[in-house]
Amino acid sequence: MPDLPILIVDDERAMREGLRDNLEFEGYAVEEAADGDQALAKLTDGAYRLVVLDVMMPKRSGFDVLRQARAAGVRTPVILLTAKAEEFDAVRGLEFGADDYVTKPFGLGELLARVRAVLRRAEGASGVARDVIEVGRLRVDLGSYQATSDGAEAPMTHLEVEVLRYFAARPGAVVSRDELLDQVWGADVAPTARTVDNFVLKLRQKAEPDPGRPRHFVTVHGVGYKFLP
Repeated sequence: MPDLPILIVDDERAMREGLRDNLEFEGYAVEEAADGDQALAKLTDGAYRLVVLDVMMPKRSGFDVLRQARAAGVRTPVILLTAKAEEFDAVRGLEFGADDYVTKPFGLGELLARVRAVLRRAEGASGVARDVIEVGRLRVDLGSYQATSDGAEAPMTHLEVEVLRYFAARPGAVVSRDELLDQVWGADVAPTARTVDNFVLKLRQKAEPDPGRPRHFVTVHGVGYKFLP
């Protein structure tokens, strides 16, 4: 994986070239796409180490690219670039399968730190033993990140698997939202408690026999959640 390029997707040429110069200076191989159509074609046909993806683009938005790429089985880590600071945009991107986001305007140091953090999480996980977590209807191979629900393929993002992994290591313990944010997302990422709730909801939908009456991912009101295998 270290030899794979980072894909920069932005309709502003100056932005692409600036990011490319700085990422190449840091030692990364880089490719570019100027709009959403080019990005989706590259993602579905090629292999990349990471994608830096602008949200507001002509032809196809970054959200559309991300959603369709994930639906096609692309598991490449994605950092979104968004010009909007509203929590809705951040939560929407994470729900579609983004690993992180940066709000424009941003400092180069901030983006590089987030690139390193996302790669550290993604590539650190690639070396784990091929353990399997089975809970309710869900079965996840931690080595390949392949998941099934009731025997049917159930694609999961890197962060969904990491949340599940954290719960599975602490059966019966109460895990707070702040603990999950700190231990799974990390101090250099800024999602919210609502983000955790959305990720738990997605795990319930894949694992619980009745997601409306969860038995495995149980809410502890005012604190967080308890995982019961």
